Amino acid sequence: MAVLSIALLLCLVFVAPWAICAARVHRRFTIRTQNVARVCNTQTIVTVNGRYPGPTLRVHEGDNLVIDVMNKGPYNITLHWHGVKQIRSAWADGPGYITQCPITPGTKYTYNFTITGQEGTMWWHAHMTYLRATVNGALIILPRHGKTYPFPKPHAEFPIILGEWWNANVENVLADAIRRGGVPNDSDAYTINSQPGDFFPCSANDTTRFMVERGKTYLLRIISCAMIHASFFKIAQHKMTVVAVDALYTKPYETDVLVIQPGNTMDVLITAGQESGRYYIGTRVYNSQPQGFEFLNTTTTAILEYHDSTNTSAPVLPDFPAFNDTPTAFKFSTELRSLNASVPQTVDEEMFITEGLALASCPNNSCAVINGGRPLGSMNNISFVLPEISILQAYYYGIDGVYTTDFPDNPPLVFNYTGAVPMGLWQPDFGTRVKVLKFNSSVQIVLQNTGILTIQNHPIHLHGHDFYVVGQGFGNYNSQTDPANFNLVDPQLLNTVGVPTGGWAVIRFIANNPGVWLMHCHFESHSELGFETVFITENGPGNSESLPPPPRDLPKC
Repeated sequence: MAVLSIALLLCLVFVAPWAICAARVHRRFTIRTQNVARVCNTQTIVTVNGRYPGPTLRVHEGDNLVIDVMNKGPYNITLHWHGVKQIRSAWADGPGYITQCPITPGTKYTYNFTITGQEGTMWWHAHMTYLRATVNGALIILPRHGKTYPFPKPHAEFPIILGEWWNANVENVLADAIRRGGVPNDSDAYTINSQPGDFFPCSANDTTRFMVERGKTYLLRIISCAMIHASFFKIAQHKMTVVAVDALYTKPYETDVLVIQPGNTMDVLITAGQESGRYYIGTRVYNSQPQGFEFLNTTTTAILEYHDSTNTSAPVLPDFPAFNDTPTAFKFSTELRSLNASVPQTVDEEMFITEGLALASCPNNSCAVINGGRPLGSMNNISFVLPEISILQAYYYGIDGVYTTDFPDNPPLVFNYTGAVPMGLWQPDFGTRVKVLKFNSSVQIVLQNTGILTIQNHPIHLHGHDFYVVGQGFGNYNSQTDPANFNLVDPQLLNTVGVPTGGWAVIRFIANNPGVWLMHCHFESHSELGFETVFITENGPGNSESLPPPPRDLPKC
């Protein structure tokens, strides 16, 4: 019987004795503020155990995680375990006012859940306001003991966390945007493992480096914690083989460029087969909006360095696609294939959801910053309003007046969704309206982007489920002709899909996880503006298919 004790700053981390089927893994986190110097500017940021990014959790499939979160920061907070299905543990999912009320300053909450049937690269992050900009970290799920990867074991592996940095308090960035009725200011830098790299002089000495041996193969566990932009990712003169996306294995796919949406994770293999030297790992923004929309057009770098290199010259820089290269983004996303697919062949529930931005009028022109109004997010013309207590709590206890179950299956009007949308259709309704799903029903959702304010790619994340992306395309979805091109054999399986710029994506999943599950845009500013909705999956017939009672320490509103 082995017990491993690990000190994580001032917090104890240990692995309890092995159970018959799984280990019981205990992680104790501390949320606290700390002065951290980044990008030529010192800010007081919220961190986990004093780290930015936060600590990497390495567990095995089948492990039970017990994670005590003690909020020593100044803001309300929750944590979400992005990609974890939370089978019968929806109380641990984390989105504020959806599955729990926030952990207020000076209080704590214990997240308790088991990793069931999942392995690969996931991550965790704050799920309230803009705090996930600095409160995030990797969650690496290794195969159950005795099992192996479905690809040759790599020599070593590197977690790579892509983020964004503001030379400001991120909560103030959001508050200022709300006050003036606009969207938050763009970030001041993009980062790889907290550093923007050599092209920012104050960061050059701390640029992230990965040391490799010539001829060896490495696993890169890439996580996009980005807040408002998708990214192109390249390694100079090196090919990559994608073997998993969103902790779901893919058929091996070789490429020289990755397109990573905020929320996505990607496991890729690289072989150090080039001439010994130094090579830049780089990311640049994939900006799908039309010309005229500002974004930070910089290159963020890390360095891939061969151990035996004596080359002291500048690393080689990769050639990137143009920032608006939608064809490259579309090709990458549509050519990925699931390794072990089991696609629902029939559908019980069909939904058509228009999604994107909308525009609300401002009383007395008080916040009119765009065409006489302020931007909002919407799905089927509804801008989601967070309630004052969690929807899961209201659902479980039958509390009336918190939400309604009339989220529509279709938009209220049919129009040219991706064309020049008349101004009369820009104003959304408001409400806390949810969709109820029968247990074990098969669900198909058409996600249709709209051209209100602007056309752009939107990363849509569904909690509690993985889904198959059976079709994607540009323009308006055609229910008569587009299904003929669906892939019902081996489509990619994801939890976050980038709906193409000015286009659509069709997803399918089985609603077999009882609880309350958020679906939202993973551009954080869009989600904060109401670009989200909620699914309630009803209980199944037995206790093992039903939601258990909440934990005793569930935060109260």
